[in-house]
Amino acid sequence: MDCMMTSTTAFHSKKHSWPLSNYVNKATIQTLETDSGAPPPLAWRRKLNSHANFLKEFRITFWETLRMLGLGLRLWNYAKAEQAQGRKAPIDPFNRKTKPSACHGVPLGGMGAGSIGRGFRGEFGRLQLIPGVCEEAPVPANQFSVFITRGDGKRYSSVLSSGRPEELGRKEDKSGISSWDWNLGGQHSSYHALFPRAWTIYDGEPDPNMKISCRQISPFIPHNYKESSLPVCVFSYALVNTGKDSANASLLFTWANSVGGMSQYSGSHINTPFIEEDGVRGVLLFHKTANDYPSVTFAISAQQTEDISVSVCPCFLLSERGNNCSARDMWIEVKQHGLFNQDNWNMKPFPPSLEGASIGAAVAAAVVIPPHETRTVVFALAWDSPEVRFRKGRSYHRRYTQFHGTFGNAAANLAHDAILDHQKWEKAIENWQNPILTNDELPEWYRVTLFNELYFLVAGGTVWTDGLGPIHGVEKDVEARRSSTLFYSDELDSKTVGNGIENKMNTMELLKDEDGELHHQTDGMFNRPISNSKYNEVVSNPVETPVSTDGGTAAKILKAVSATMSNVRVPFGLAYGTSLLQEGEENVGQFLYLEGVEYRMWSTYDVHFYASFALLALFPELELSIQRDFAAATLSYNPEKVRFLAGGGSGMRKVLGAVPHDLGLYDPWVEVNAYNVHDTSKWKDLNSKFVLQIHRDIVITGNKSFARAVWPAVYSAMAYMDRFDRDRDCMIENDRFPDQTYDTWSVSGVSAYCGGLWLAALQAAAAIADEVNDQNAADCFRAKFLCARKAYEEKLWNGAYFSYDEGSSSCSSSIQADQMAGQWYMWASGLCSLFDDNKAQSALDKVFEFNVIRMNGGKMGAVNGMQPNGRVDESCMQSREIWAGTTYAIAATMIYAGMRDKAFVTAEGVFQAAWSEDGYGYWFQTPEAWTVEGHFRSLTYMRPLAIWAMQWALYPPKRVLEAPRIPSMDGDFGSLHHIGFARIADALKMVPGVQVDKINDLFSYMYGCACREGNNV
Repeated sequence: MDCMMTSTTAFHSKKHSWPLSNYVNKATIQTLETDSGAPPPLAWRRKLNSHANFLKEFRITFWETLRMLGLGLRLWNYAKAEQAQGRKAPIDPFNRKTKPSACHGVPLGGMGAGSIGRGFRGEFGRLQLIPGVCEEAPVPANQFSVFITRGDGKRYSSVLSSGRPEELGRKEDKSGISSWDWNLGGQHSSYHALFPRAWTIYDGEPDPNMKISCRQISPFIPHNYKESSLPVCVFSYALVNTGKDSANASLLFTWANSVGGMSQYSGSHINTPFIEEDGVRGVLLFHKTANDYPSVTFAISAQQTEDISVSVCPCFLLSERGNNCSARDMWIEVKQHGLFNQDNWNMKPFPPSLEGASIGAAVAAAVVIPPHETRTVVFALAWDSPEVRFRKGRSYHRRYTQFHGTFGNAAANLAHDAILDHQKWEKAIENWQNPILTNDELPEWYRVTLFNELYFLVAGGTVWTDGLGPIHGVEKDVEARRSSTLFYSDELDSKTVGNGIENKMNTMELLKDEDGELHHQTDGMFNRPISNSKYNEVVSNPVETPVSTDGGTAAKILKAVSATMSNVRVPFGLAYGTSLLQEGEENVGQFLYLEGVEYRMWSTYDVHFYASFALLALFPELELSIQRDFAAATLSYNPEKVRFLAGGGSGMRKVLGAVPHDLGLYDPWVEVNAYNVHDTSKWKDLNSKFVLQIHRDIVITGNKSFARAVWPAVYSAMAYMDRFDRDRDCMIENDRFPDQTYDTWSVSGVSAYCGGLWLAALQAAAAIADEVNDQNAADCFRAKFLCARKAYEEKLWNGAYFSYDEGSSSCSSSIQADQMAGQWYMWASGLCSLFDDNKAQSALDKVFEFNVIRMNGGKMGAVNGMQPNGRVDESCMQSREIWAGTTYAIAATMIYAGMRDKAFVTAEGVFQAAWSEDGYGYWFQTPEAWTVEGHFRSLTYMRPLAIWAMQWALYPPKRVLEAPRIPSMDGDFGSLHHIGFARIADALKMVPGVQVDKINDLFSYMYGCACREGNNV
């Protein structure tokens, strides 16, 4: 198996997952099909009377508690300290507002402008309209309701949400929403989800002779960078009268002036009616957000036609405080008359709401439906908050403002355009989905789950800016943006870079502390003394030595670093990747998404490694945007002192050359690395993952300008890893702590996971070097690969699989499910195998037999660690967990290896545990992990997007199939020790020990040393 291998063998089973006829009467389906109201043949389905069970949270064992006691105490203190500052810690397991339950459905809206969730029973919750803030609890007043009057005098009315919300309690509020008719039992109603759409079918509820279909449509349209950014959702109702007489029907859309939580009581909120063109009309709800966050304007609307009359109640009270129309008054009016007073359109604006009072608005659409006929009523919900402001003050404009302005007055227009364009959106969505949905070679559960796992790109706290940088802030923002544009300038000459060396202290003095000791970074540790001999080895020649002018890689990197450090008044390089855009490349903005709603860090990179296949397949320009951000961040430097919670020690926030763990939380792109459990500058997987993703993205997009722009960061990332090769065999070693994405699972010496990623990164780096015509670098990396592969196989291969690590701990011989991660990326990006055929096949067979099948017969996914004796590795919390995203990635790797049937068995375990009716109830909130007992950890998590890696493996993109194979890795590529690479590696080791105000002098000097003739790589 020298190169990628796929199989055309059909899946072993094609059972039906959710037969439509089990949920909707066949006659009702036929009735609704004429108006596109019928749900699709394939979808995730639930009856509305299904109970949303509470979920079981993870628990650690007694021994894990003892081992993690110090971390827990420090995390608790840190969370309290952040709370005192008005912030929430990135990871805070101690404060949960809402007990999680199996209640969720398809979220509303496009990407990056805030999102609103909707449960399968009809409730609206999980509001994420403020960056990094998720209000899980439903807002009970946000509802659709129906009122039907028959000619024989029969009346039916109900909120279209099953059951009475628990939030209302048992106490009757005569003037509040508890007085509404909560009559829907849900036994004849069903929910059908196929992201980004959902259907709710009311099959004779509440009126036995009225069939109602609600079709929910959001503008998530692959490769469409305009509509997909819009904060809107359309609800298209089809009402079919199967009775013998006409029916007067009214649909009611109510909305609270709230962004979730207690925000509705903060006061100063205003509602006002509006009328747009094309019959679109409704109410605007202006919400004055607390804590200096930008305001939000909601628009609830419907389209008036010849058959449909639209009326509004601009403002009613949801609380007892106030003298205006109450929620009960509003309900009674529409129940009696079917609509509101038409004079309400001319009503003067209500005064702002008082603090402690809660207000809402309502839109009613009334229609007469003759016997055996159908009428369609279209509603829209839009929200306009053009400015996204992060907790530490910087603000940016959202992507959609490029098309709808930045003034905060676009909500009505957004709703108008959504109602007019939603059919066009649906056609585009169907054109995208149908080839997959109609492919009978794929199991039904896979086809449906493939699309539904994409919910995270909306509900994962996504932020999508216009890419033009901050709109408010102090002067340093402007200066920082200016410096970021210099990252990779080829126009800097040696005089420019060397200016700082004149009339400065000798560079030797810059490295001395108060005691006169020289310091640099060794073995990933800060502030260890560096010997004079080592220092002299690095900077032995004077700056005045003639400098090369051919722009070698080493020269370019040090130019970039020196330019970045040129102004010590600002942060040392900001990760605004838009500065790397080349001529002819479109700025589609910057994109952030959370690691998870409970692990609140933007674009966590070790997890993005798995999730990125979804973005690359559907929105490749956003994937490149994220990579540019991390490329820029890799060459940034922030000496701010940070305390790490795992061990209690401290270090730098951002080390030069280390790929950051994440892009931050409260000040993204500027203050990266919000994660502070471990010092991730010592992790062994991040830099390799960066190189692997960059190579894959270059292959897929064919963007050579992108390749040239990020090459200095790639080269630096590789050079940075040189410090972790302790015994100089070209293979990196782990440092006896959890220095990887499995951040509670310690690893020592050469390891299957990090070592395999490093091997793959060497091969990928060589391929990128070929792409940018850097032959010396390509030869260097290929030579290192040959040496590293020998060490890796000798130390880890045991005849059946690669051992967890080369140590002597209880888990060193464990079978790690994710041991083939590096090989996975080789196949996914068109490169050849790291090992011979039988090793990869044998390792994957072992994983399937032990990690998959021995976990409840393969019905749970792949457990991370399994001992050779067939027992689960319980050396730590994560070794005994099943990770959904990792399981999908393993399945993708199996597909490449020709193990298609086993791949689907492996991945189906995730479906059984997370999405099936017999599972744990994780739908639309797939967690990072669960245990064999069904205890979850970290709901609504990024990594399960890796299911798109399976689709990638099943149907490799043409560019991957046609990718040029790099020359055989078995040749003779000369010396391992290229001077330029060594100098860059040593320069990166020395940076942390340098005084902040002298950093530019060091890099001016290092530029001169590394760029002498003959030293470039």
